[in-house]
Amino acid sequence: MIWIWIVLQGLTLLGVVNYWRHLPVERREEAPDGVVVILSVRDDWDGGAPLMARLTAQSAAGRLLIATSGACPAAEALAGEDVQVVHAGVARDEGQKVHKLRAALRALRPDDQWLVFIDADIEPPARLVGRLLFPLVRNKADIVTGYRLLLPGRGLMAAMVGAVEMQLATLPRAASATMPWGGAMALSRAVAERLDLDAVLAGRLSDDMAIGLAGWRAKLRLRPVRDLLVASSLEGRASDLVGFGVRQYRHIATNNRGMWALATAVVAVQSGAWAWALGWGGWGAIAIGYGAAWGRALVRRRIIGAVLEPEQARRARRSLWWDCIAPFAVSWAHLIVQGVAGTCNHVRWGGWDYWMQRGKVARMARVAP
Repeated sequence: MIWIWIVLQGLTLLGVVNYWRHLPVERREEAPDGVVVILSVRDDWDGGAPLMARLTAQSAAGRLLIATSGACPAAEALAGEDVQVVHAGVARDEGQKVHKLRAALRALRPDDQWLVFIDADIEPPARLVGRLLFPLVRNKADIVTGYRLLLPGRGLMAAMVGAVEMQLATLPRAASATMPWGGAMALSRAVAERLDLDAVLAGRLSDDMAIGLAGWRAKLRLRPVRDLLVASSLEGRASDLVGFGVRQYRHIATNNRGMWALATAVVAVQSGAWAWALGWGGWGAIAIGYGAAWGRALVRRRIIGAVLEPEQARRARRSLWWDCIAPFAVSWAHLIVQGVAGTCNHVRWGGWDYWMQRGKVARMARVAP
C-alpha cells in the first residue's frame, strides 16, 4: 500500500507541476473588430465601478452588452454609445442568468462577430479579452475559456473553500477534457449560430454546463487559456461559502451524472488514501503526504504569482494555508461537498430556488425574504 500511496502523491504533485510548466511565456493577444462583451447582472447590482474600470483598460476594445431583468438602475445609468442594456424580464422556466444571456444573444447587432462572456464578480486583467480572442481569431479553437481563482476573505472556511477550488483551478487541462467557465469565455458568432446557442441555453440553469456539453457533442475544440486564472473575491458567512461549493457540483450532478460520479470517485481515492495514511500508514506515510502537499503549495504559489496582480496574489495565497497545515482536510471537505451535491436536484442561486430534472429547470420559486 505504501507504494500506491507514493505513486498517488507523486501524480498529484506532477499534475500541478504540469500546469505550471505549461503556463504561456508569450501571452499573445488579438484585437479584432466586432467584439461584444456580454455581462449578466442582478437587479441589485451597484454598477461595478472597479469592474468597469478594468473593462475600460482592456488591451482589446469591444462594446459592452449588459443583460438585466429590467429593474437595475445602475445598469441603466451606464447605457450609452458603447454600452447597450437589454431587458430580459423575469424567467419562468429557466435560470435567471440564462434567461438574460438568451435576451443578450437576441439583441446582438449585425457587426457583433466575437462574443466574450464575463461574470460581474471578477477582477479581470487587462489582457483578458485579447487572450480569449487569440485562439479564436487564429482558428486554433472554437470555444475558449479561462477559469476562476478565488480570493478568500479572512477566516478558515473561506480559505478552505479556496483550497478546494484551487485543486480544480490547477488541474492539468487539455482541449479534449475542458469545460468552459461562463465567467471568462469566448466564441465566435459563427460558432454560436452553429450550436444554435439560444436553443442550447433554453430551459437550463447553468450556462457553463449547457455550452460545454453542447460543444462536446458537436466535437468542437474547447481550449483553455492557462494564464487566465481570473481573480474572483470570496466573502460571506460559512453557510454561504459551503453553499457556493455545493452549488458548483450540483450543477454538474444535475446535468451529467457520469461526470459528477467520475470527479467524486477521483477525490474519494485521495480521501481514502489519506485516511489509510493517518490511521495505518505510520509516520513515513504521513511525511510523504505532507511533503507532496507542501510541494503542491509551493508550485501553486508560483502559478498564483505568474497569473495575478500582486495584491490579488496576496489574497489568493490564503487558499494555500490548508494544504500546508492539514491537506487531508481539504480532500475530505472536497468529498463531502461532492457527496452533498449529489443528494438532491434542488439548487438555490441568486435569490431563486430551482428544481432540476434531466438537466433542465422543472420548477422554480423566488426565495422568501
